[in-house]
Amino acid sequence: MKKIFTTHLSILLLMAILFGLGSCSKEIDDAYRNPNANVRVPVETLLPGIIGNFVGSSSAQGSAYGTANDGLYIGRYVQFWATNTAGNQYDRMGGATGGSDILGSVWAMHYYGMGLNLSRMIEWAEEEKKWDYVGVGHAIRAWSWLTLTNTYGEAILKQALDPTLLVFNYDSQEEMYAESRRLAHLAISYLNKTGDGASQANLAKGDAFFYNGDVNKWKKFVYSVLARSFNHLTNKSSYNADSVLFYANLGINANADNASAKFLAQGLSGTYNFYGPFRVNTGALRQTKFIADLLAGRNPMFQGVVDPRAPYLIRENTNGTYIGVRPNKGTDGLVTADQPQNFWGGAFASTTAPGDDLGARYIFRNGAEFPIITAAEIQFIKAEAHYRKKNFAAARQSYLDGINLSIDYLTGSFQSNIPTSRQITPASKSGFIANAAVAPATITLSHIMLQKYIAMYGHGLIETWTDMRRYHYTDLDAVTGQQVYRNFEPPVGTDLWPDNKGAWAYRCRPRFNSEFLYNIVALDAVGGRALDYHTKEQWFSKP
Repeated sequence: MKKIFTTHLSILLLMAILFGLGSCSKEIDDAYRNPNANVRVPVETLLPGIIGNFVGSSSAQGSAYGTANDGLYIGRYVQFWATNTAGNQYDRMGGATGGSDILGSVWAMHYYGMGLNLSRMIEWAEEEKKWDYVGVGHAIRAWSWLTLTNTYGEAILKQALDPTLLVFNYDSQEEMYAESRRLAHLAISYLNKTGDGASQANLAKGDAFFYNGDVNKWKKFVYSVLARSFNHLTNKSSYNADSVLFYANLGINANADNASAKFLAQGLSGTYNFYGPFRVNTGALRQTKFIADLLAGRNPMFQGVVDPRAPYLIRENTNGTYIGVRPNKGTDGLVTADQPQNFWGGAFASTTAPGDDLGARYIFRNGAEFPIITAAEIQFIKAEAHYRKKNFAAARQSYLDGINLSIDYLTGSFQSNIPTSRQITPASKSGFIANAAVAPATITLSHIMLQKYIAMYGHGLIETWTDMRRYHYTDLDAVTGQQVYRNFEPPVGTDLWPDNKGAWAYRCRPRFNSEFLYNIVALDAVGGRALDYHTKEQWFSKP
């Protein structure tokens, strides 16, 4: 009996200990949750970080995932800017080398920064019948697939974000274009749904720094992504100008609908514009001769016409004129008085960020919005499509609309720190647009593409690069016999990075800290470890 009691008591004590341990374990689990576990959070809290990836997100595992960081280097390829000293490999159209993660930010943006966060937001929003969040999620992913493949070419599509895999196969760019379009149409179908958990007020909780919950603007964003995707294929026999126009007409056609990321510019670094002085990322960059000549009337396409947008987009020198540097040439032989200010208003030689942004302008201010797609861009897309249809009157009208929208966007959103004497007035705007050198009776392809370049200066990084690659940088206009991008001079000879083997940049290599460390077999299948891989032309620009 005693043995039975003792045994029973022992069992009770053991059970008490186990229950105690279980309770203790639960408290520990609650206090120290596994950061890798699938913890469900409100979809409203996921969207702001996902939107942050449009420009440059930050996390415990890294920062600057988005278009702006890679744009520092892609902007050199298209000669938005160059370094204020000679010898920079990206000024020379070099690709990333060694163990560098440079030019891998868009890759990280797509697969990590958005990645499973975006997938979970879509999944959970669908379960909660928050159709607007589902639609926005698909819209962002449609944009992201198109942006990713235009940056890198082949990438991981079919096996993307599969948590059961450690290595992933690459898929073709053509497939990613198709996926982007599929998701765009899916996005529209969800954005058209109402009722249940969909509401502007609730969407605005997660969308405060983009469209503030306006579903109609998100639809226009999606249609603009579709217009881009069809516009990119001008070199192919399948190109259809009517498809471009159809989606462009449904897209962003007013500055009030512009897709742009906004910044609080308070507290954490990630709340500041990536190009502002607080983030200290653009200190060594200076405007190039190409953009300065376009705006100062030295490019033969707009000879003698000073563009009123010049003080908004680039910087004057102490002589009060607009001059830029040639890539890989440093001061380019410019006397001190002709050397342009840096983008924060400091001296040419200064790379140190000021303590405030009172001298900064445009997208180089701490709190300035960063455009993703604008109405001006869509008008120039329409102008090119009309031109290719030989509807020259419509092309000219869209061209003029694009210039008007570009000017109005600058005066409406980027007037800060522009000296009063250099601000655009109604008279300077109308005089510029009426000038025969800017808007002749019959415009050319060069007019369209160069004005589009100006309108997208600084922010339209990957899209402008896509345009220039469509025209292989120096393609001739069949009508005029001149370069489409008149006077654009990509680096040649000793100014071109030696790894390029005489070719220009057409893609970025995949991100080093994933593909070169864990996915070598797939990388080798596309030749990704070749030193000149970044010069391999992409599918979209081929016939």
